[in-house]
Amino acid sequence: MKSIEVVYTPKLLPLYDLNGKLVVVIDILRASSTLCVAFETGVNKILPVSNTEECKMFRDFDFLIAAERNAIKLPDFDMGNSPFEFQNPLLVGKNIAFTTTNGTKALKMAKVQNAAEIVIGSFLNFSALCSYILSQNLDTVLLCAGWKDKYSLEDSLFAGAVANELSAQFAINDDACLAAIDLFQNHANHTEELIRKSSHAKRFQLLHVQTDDVAFCMQRDYTNKVPKLVGEYLIA
Repeated sequence: MKSIEVVYTPKLLPLYDLNGKLVVVIDILRASSTLCVAFETGVNKILPVSNTEECKMFRDFDFLIAAERNAIKLPDFDMGNSPFEFQNPLLVGKNIAFTTTNGTKALKMAKVQNAAEIVIGSFLNFSALCSYILSQNLDTVLLCAGWKDKYSLEDSLFAGAVANELSAQFAINDDACLAAIDLFQNHANHTEELIRKSSHAKRFQLLHVQTDDVAFCMQRDYTNKVPKLVGEYLIA
């Protein structure tokens, strides 16, 4: 039986062997949610990049550019990291270069460690993601992007939800995974209420974010798209 593990922050990732494994990158608030929205809208491909200067370079290659740092959209970029920005029908068929505080960093780290496959997970594609994991039949690592290498409640809750859903088909011998499942089971009936207590949700409040990104990102099955890294690009 294949196994499933949870990594709570990218800082812990060097402790894990990713060779031959499927890695699910999780950044619920908001990168992984936003990526799912982008592909549901009809974006062609997305290039995750490490820093803002690299991101800006791709404007010369007919890419739209999107950047966020510390939950704030940066000036001189077309978009930030709110899912609402990526619902725009004018994005259909477009290519986007994308950099965020936590999500793109986690994705890049998984790629460097030679994961067999890397996909993007969020509540917005929960059922499609779980079906995809089952279809691949690989040892699976649920990688939480966290907040600047620290633990995040929302990513851990989602990892627990996925592991709980797949627990009959995967061996779970990892304490981090068991703890994530317990977190989810204890809060399954009030997940949004829990996440609104998180530091990241409170960060949005302090920034006076006009849209309710928390409520949006906690929706189940907004899309059946599972973004996957192929070469350097994410595709649907």
